[in-house]
Amino acid sequence: MQSYSSKEELRSQLQSARQGKKVVLVPTMGALHQGHTSLFDYARTIAGEDGLVVASIFVNPIQFNNQDDLNTYPRSLTADLNLCAEHGVDYVFTPAPETMYCPDRSVTVEEHSLSSKLCGASRPGHFTGVCTVVTKLFNIVQPTDAVFGKKDYQQLAIIRRMVRDLDVPIAIHGAEIVRADDGLAFSSRNARLSPEQKKDATVLRRALLQAHHEYACEGKSLHTIIDDVRKAIAAVPGTTIDYVEIVHAETMQPLEEGDNVSPALMAVAVFFDDVRLIDNIEL
Repeated sequence: MQSYSSKEELRSQLQSARQGKKVVLVPTMGALHQGHTSLFDYARTIAGEDGLVVASIFVNPIQFNNQDDLNTYPRSLTADLNLCAEHGVDYVFTPAPETMYCPDRSVTVEEHSLSSKLCGASRPGHFTGVCTVVTKLFNIVQPTDAVFGKKDYQQLAIIRRMVRDLDVPIAIHGAEIVRADDGLAFSSRNARLSPEQKKDATVLRRALLQAHHEYACEGKSLHTIIDDVRKAIAAVPGTTIDYVEIVHAETMQPLEEGDNVSPALMAVAVFFDDVRLIDNIEL
C-alpha cells in the first residue's frame, strides 16, 4: 500500500498503474471502523484481484456547519493507515485542507432537491460541502467506481443524482450498514459516546425495527409509525431528536398517507447530549 498527501503524486502514480484496470474509490473522513473496512472489502470485490482500490482520508472542513463539530471530529491517521493496509487498499490519499482548497476558492457544487430535507435541512451547507469534495476527489482519482455506505442514505442518494445530472462516468455502489452485536450502527462519532450512551443509542435500531414491523405487518399510518419512534427515542434520558421522517428512498421527500412507494425509508437523527447520530431502515 502507498500513501500520498499530494494530488500531483497520486495522479501520476495512478496514471501509470491503472492500465485499463478498474479503479474503485472509497471516500472517508478517517477514524475508521468496521463500517469503513466493509467498504474497502466491497471495493476490492468490485475491483477484482487486478484492480485498484483507493481510499481517501480527509476531514472536509467545508461540510461542517458547526465549528465545534469539526474541531472534535475524531482523527487517528496511523491506525487508519494500518486498517487500510489490512483490508487490501492499494493507495491512500491523505491531503491537507490547503491541498484541497485554494484560499480564494469560489466554486462549489450544489444539489437543490434531495438535500432540502433531513440532514440538509438541519445542517445548512453540509451537502454543498459533500458534493464539492466528492467532485474534487472524482477529478483527482478518476475512478471507474466509487463506494458509499447506506448509513448516510441521503448522501448516497445525492451522489447518485449528482453523477447522473453531471454525466460523470463513475458507477456508484451503496454498501449495507454494518452494526455491532447490539444493533448500534458503526460510526466515527461513536468514539465520543460514553459506555452508558452507547447502550442508550441502541434505541435507534430497536425503534427502526419496530417501525419496519408496523409498516410491513400492522398497516399503521405513517403518522402513527413516526410518533411511535419519536416516543421510543424520547423515553431515553439525554436524547434530543433532530428528525424522524419517512421519505421516498430516491427523492428524499417526505411521504404522505396513501403513497405506495417501495422502498420507502425511515431516517432518524438524534443527539445523545452533544453527539449526533444518524440511522435508517428501508421499509
